[in-house]
Amino acid sequence: MKRRNVMMGGAAALGLGACSQSKFKTYNGPDITGIVVNKKAREMFLLNNGRVIEDYRIDLGFAPIGDKFFEGDGRTPEGLYLIDRRNPNSQFHLSLGISYPNARDRAEAAALGKPPGGDIFIHGNTTGFRTGTEDWTWGCIAVSNREMEDVYAMVRNGTPIQINP
Repeated sequence: MKRRNVMMGGAAALGLGACSQSKFKTYNGPDITGIVVNKKAREMFLLNNGRVIEDYRIDLGFAPIGDKFFEGDGRTPEGLYLIDRRNPNSQFHLSLGISYPNARDRAEAAALGKPPGGDIFIHGNTTGFRTGTEDWTWGCIAVSNREMEDVYAMVRNGTPIQINP
């Protein structure tokens, strides 16, 4: 009986240990002072005063060519924005909100008689791994879940993000 209790206790401890890995990492490196996204090259850089600290391959909106003009167009916006919110419970693992739409974006959408949309994020994905399909989001910027854990730890609210064509 004692042997069975020891084995069951050990199995429970191992099971709980596997659950203790957190998606929330810590980062003690240089401050990330900016993010640059180059849509055509499918790359994102985290910068400290112009120096690249990390770089990532990214997936974009399902219609990656051109600026975002209205809700549902499948495009990733272009321009200068800020990281303005964090979602630790995102359906895409973790996510950082981008301050789209700005005044210019709202005016462009209004001129077309359409809403500008919103909820543009840098996020992970539902599988945890690359989907094998580029440009699957509705306008967001996606990385793997492991990469998103690093980005989430490194980037603070208020960080500028420049999204280039």
